[in-house]
Amino acid sequence: MSEKISDQEYKLDWLKWIVVAAIVFVGVYANSYFSAESILYRTIGLLILGGAAAWLAVQTAKGSAFLSLCLEAKAEIRKVVWPTRQETTQTTLIVLVVVLVVAVLLWLLDWGLSGIVSGIIG
Repeated sequence: MSEKISDQEYKLDWLKWIVVAAIVFVGVYANSYFSAESILYRTIGLLILGGAAAWLAVQTAKGSAFLSLCLEAKAEIRKVVWPTRQETTQTTLIVLVVVLVVAVLLWLLDWGLSGIVSGIIG
């Protein structure tokens, strides 16, 4: 029975997305229309409209799937083992040295080939 409720719950998703788009449009237009007002009031208004649009978007099937994806990603980020400062510094130095070596090799290759082509052309 819960599947029928969820199907009925998500039945009017297209209408919810239209309302979300309308809220976003109203926010953009109002921000432009009230450009002479204080930025604080416009920011508060945009935050309120953005929160309402986000809340309504999460009520749709795709919105709730996106929210669960974000929550799962947050949980996965907590599991990441970040490199230490020393590891980051060493890796950065290695990358810089390799880039420098490749740059010198390419410069030598360019210098040599341009010399050969100049010798052939005259």
